[in-house]
Amino acid sequence: MSDVLVLVDHTEEGALRPAALETVTAARVFGEVHAVWIGAPMDDDVPAQLGRYGVSVLHRVQVTDADPRLAAVQGAALAAVADAPVVLATSGFDAKEVLAHLAVATGAGLIADAVAVTRDEQGRVVTDKSVLAGTWNTRCAVTAERAAVTLKAGAVTATSVDGPPARVQEHEVSAAAAVRGIRVVEHTPTAPSDRPELGSAQVVVVGGRGTDGDFGPLEELADVLGAAVGATRVATDEGWIGHEAQIGQTGVTVTPRLYIGAGVSGAVHHRGGMQASGTIVAINPDPEAPIFEIADYGIVGDLFEVVPALTEALRERG
Repeated sequence: MSDVLVLVDHTEEGALRPAALETVTAARVFGEVHAVWIGAPMDDDVPAQLGRYGVSVLHRVQVTDADPRLAAVQGAALAAVADAPVVLATSGFDAKEVLAHLAVATGAGLIADAVAVTRDEQGRVVTDKSVLAGTWNTRCAVTAERAAVTLKAGAVTATSVDGPPARVQEHEVSAAAAVRGIRVVEHTPTAPSDRPELGSAQVVVVGGRGTDGDFGPLEELADVLGAAVGATRVATDEGWIGHEAQIGQTGVTVTPRLYIGAGVSGAVHHRGGMQASGTIVAINPDPEAPIFEIADYGIVGDLFEVVPALTEALRERG
């Protein structure tokens, strides 16, 4: 039995996502860290990578009778090996659903989208998180015997401890009962991109209604900064960009070190998904736009003039 278990966030190709190491770093406060890898093939260097950040054992779980991409299947697989009082995962659509299945199966107390996690004097798992579109910061304590927590990407800085490679333990798990008649008939992977993933990116460039459907200038700026590209709900509803790019209460929650919003009004449902960003830069022609209320830097102007000028200036700086 370990002190804490981390569900490893990884790509379908078998590579660790950077946010996984942030979650492992946060987990070390609880003691001995084990990690769980479900389903997908795994790069050869993953045990060494995880070991450098403090993971002692990596549980590699193969599901024998169901599609491991299904959240219900992953939840059942995780429950089968979750012999720890604390289970952590990186926040995301899939991870939150997986830990919800785990909580139902094991009676764990579930907290989603935390920005910090620790244990208090009474031995309870305690988290910090923002609620109500970022207007309140709260502290939540888990009173159940087991805690399941998803941690926002970017909330913790990954720091290594130069430990030895994690020891790999192989598991085969039956999860057919969790599927309940669900059958995957088609799976289309997302087209590969050189840009970082939106949920874990350190820099995010976001477009809203003010783009009028033209994300070209924002994509150029994002490429110069090595940033991810996001959008407001209006932009995705209009079909200007895929729904996977939506940031907000009903989309992805981001906590980058730098957020640049161009043509973003700052509606409350969008602010709920980005208000915890480190530095917020807003570009909007309307000086009364709500986004300026939370921006660290505001530029009142046409994004089609400001963004190209900013991109060119950054290119000149190298």
